[in-house]
Amino acid sequence: MTTSDDIAAVEVEAANAALYAALEAGDLDALTDVWVSGADADDVRGAVCVHPGWPVLRGRASVLRSYALIMAHTEYIQFFLTDVEVELAGDVALVTCTENILSGGEAEEEGELGPLVGGRVVATNLFRRTAEGWRLWSHHGSPVLTSGPDEE
Repeated sequence: MTTSDDIAAVEVEAANAALYAALEAGDLDALTDVWVSGADADDVRGAVCVHPGWPVLRGRASVLRSYALIMAHTEYIQFFLTDVEVELAGDVALVTCTENILSGGEAEEEGELGPLVGGRVVATNLFRRTAEGWRLWSHHGSPVLTSGPDEE
């Protein structure tokens, strides 16, 4: 029997996948749709983002501007998500995952894709249920700098 929590978890996973699909496509409009909007988006409880190595960004405008900058300076990016876990608490959902990232470095010649580089980031994505559906409220990414016991 499917419960409302099961349905919500599927919806949250879809919203999380939409975040990464928008980033891969370089689609700022789609990314904008993923983030919380309205009255709460720019107050202290609103959109919050920490990209690896960046300071805390608060407010929808600052968060979306950061993604626009990232997209403008990234020729190619692909995410392979692993260790995806969803936890629900009423109208809030916590998604933790590992972002296995493949991206194109700077090309030597115009019009070519540069060398591919990989990296891993552990991400925490916090979603809120809104009238429009589940929307990203906070993203925090931390680079994985060491190998785990499975990789030694």
